[in-house]
Amino acid sequence: MDGGHTPQIAPVLILLGPPGAGKGTQARMLEEKFGLIQLSTGDLLRAAVAAGTDAGKQAKQIMETGGLVNDEIVISILRDRLSAPDCINGVVLDGFPRTTAQAEALDDMLDAQGQRINAAISLEVDDVKMVVRITGRFTCGGCGEGYHDTFKPTKIAGRCDGCGSHDMKRRADDNATTVMARLDAYHAQTAPLIEYYGQRNTLQRVDAMGDIEAISNELASIVEHVAA
Repeated sequence: MDGGHTPQIAPVLILLGPPGAGKGTQARMLEEKFGLIQLSTGDLLRAAVAAGTDAGKQAKQIMETGGLVNDEIVISILRDRLSAPDCINGVVLDGFPRTTAQAEALDDMLDAQGQRINAAISLEVDDVKMVVRITGRFTCGGCGEGYHDTFKPTKIAGRCDGCGSHDMKRRADDNATTVMARLDAYHAQTAPLIEYYGQRNTLQRVDAMGDIEAISNELASIVEHVAA
């Protein structure tokens, strides 16, 4: 970590926030600043399936039949991933846990490995403003960089600032009705997690409606504190 101090136990952070709150953007910025590795459930499952691990084979069978991979398999895949050398500086969990049952299973797994959740960071949003934010976003089909009609337009219209691709994509479900439904579902689903981590004194609330750099700096301060 920065400052020449490497903690004995790598920090484990959780990013909580509804779709469009900036979890992916902020996780990538934490990767760049601290060498943390962003771990999302989808990426973990796909990598395990591709690698052909025991848990990956189980997940593949379930996914091929359209089922949901159970918590035990996800925890097993996550346990394997945390032991990889590139996770030595710590990880940021994005999209997991989603329920208190998953949070408890995660705590048990980490405890068995001598680790713990250092901070569960809730990216707080204004629902009405979030509708505007989400309905205006689009991504580069070439490199996946995210943009927004108002807040982060490309420097040259229709061309990615990074890779130069002209292949810009918008999600069909990024409309006001769908976004409000997703926000309502998120709040209902995440409320128990907010309480769970609040009771364990690991919850940190961050206003996610401001400037990206300001939010990044606040998250960096949290990381520096919990990893000290």
